[in-house]
Amino acid sequence: MKKKTIYICSNCGYETIGYMGKCPECDSWNTLVQTMVSNDKNKTSSNRILFEKKPLKRLEDVEATNSHRIVTDIKEFNRVMGGGIVRDSVTILAAKPGAGKSTLLLQVANALATMGHRVLYASGEESESQIKSRADRILKKIHENVWVVSDNSMDNILENIDEMDPDFIIVDSIQTFSLEAFPSSRAGSPTQTMECAYELVKKAKNPSRPRAIFIVGQMTKEDELAGVRALEHLVDTVLIIEGESGEELRTLLTTKNRYGSTGEMGFFNMTEDGMISIDNPSEYFMTKREKDELVSGSAITVVREGTRPIILEIESLVSDSFTPYPSRIGECMRREQLNTLVSILEQRGNTRLYDKNVVIKTTGGIKLSEQASNLAVIMSIASSVYQIGIPNDTVFIADVGLTGELKKVPSLEVRLRELDRIGFKKAYIPPNSTRKVEFKNLKTIELKTLKDVINSCLK
Repeated sequence: MKKKTIYICSNCGYETIGYMGKCPECDSWNTLVQTMVSNDKNKTSSNRILFEKKPLKRLEDVEATNSHRIVTDIKEFNRVMGGGIVRDSVTILAAKPGAGKSTLLLQVANALATMGHRVLYASGEESESQIKSRADRILKKIHENVWVVSDNSMDNILENIDEMDPDFIIVDSIQTFSLEAFPSSRAGSPTQTMECAYELVKKAKNPSRPRAIFIVGQMTKEDELAGVRALEHLVDTVLIIEGESGEELRTLLTTKNRYGSTGEMGFFNMTEDGMISIDNPSEYFMTKREKDELVSGSAITVVREGTRPIILEIESLVSDSFTPYPSRIGECMRREQLNTLVSILEQRGNTRLYDKNVVIKTTGGIKLSEQASNLAVIMSIASSVYQIGIPNDTVFIADVGLTGELKKVPSLEVRLRELDRIGFKKAYIPPNSTRKVEFKNLKTIELKTLKDVINSCLK
């Protein structure tokens, strides 16, 4: 069989017959990997490619398999998955090294095994004894339905699947496995990664024996899923674990979900006993204080992470600057955004900040990604400047324009209902931004400008 040499970009999958330092498709440098492929046009490039004509079906007659979900006892995991695990789904979980990928999936595996499902945990990175040591540390009891194998051959893993017939399969990680049909491509190359993933998808989507498969994916230095973009298109769900190594908080984020909401978030505490689900994040992201205990520099807002409203405390510190260029530090938001809000407070709120350092952060370290928190950020800074505390039962939900006017935000009624449920008393919102709704505990105060809010709360 004749073979030829081609170069495949490990970032986007672009192919060329000659080497180039820069990929012309994605503009990445030094990503073209030399690969040997068959030049025989009479044979298929893979034993996997077998085309079989399937019968036509009316759409109304097709059974929606996403209604058959397996719900574990890990609530935050169920939420991010869209309400549970779909039986014939393929999910990729990616994160930085040490973020807790293997830990979370081992907990999920044991939870599924406890429910009576057979689980196969295949690792190409760790030995069986290493997996057992982690299980002894984080699991109270290892269930007998969890099976483990340490191997880098995807051919062997596929044979194990046929012999064991598991309901759930975990592959950790896809970049460490290879198929014998592609000896010229090393493990982790675009060819091996995609072909191994194709074989796993075939196992999961078998109509006569559906299985749920979780694939661990490695990440690049740019915090992106390693390998070609086609890998993300191939699977049903893409999950990312975010969190700093020195902090306990871990965020499980879905960037793609064919069976649920994209952008859904789940929160966990990373402890010695594993990933602990934070079932009520609002308590985690607020400081508990007595009713009459007022602290300057603190303001509360409601952000939406996926479909869920989360009550969040924003803290600020304003201090005198003895340099020509005061500091603007925002651990939870981009510096450009913070500078914009400081300028609005200076000009539209008549608050002098040109000689002040401004530092803001959120309780729990969550990032501010939507405009609905802008009023709370500004009020937190103003509270710190005037050294006047804002009552703990008061919340701010609005965007603030460059004119100083309060702007409408999406899903305001959902946020207000969550505040009313928990027992907050006041919410400052933009005018005419919601229909007239009666709340049990909450009073909404509609004001037009930032200056009106400052005068109402701090003067």
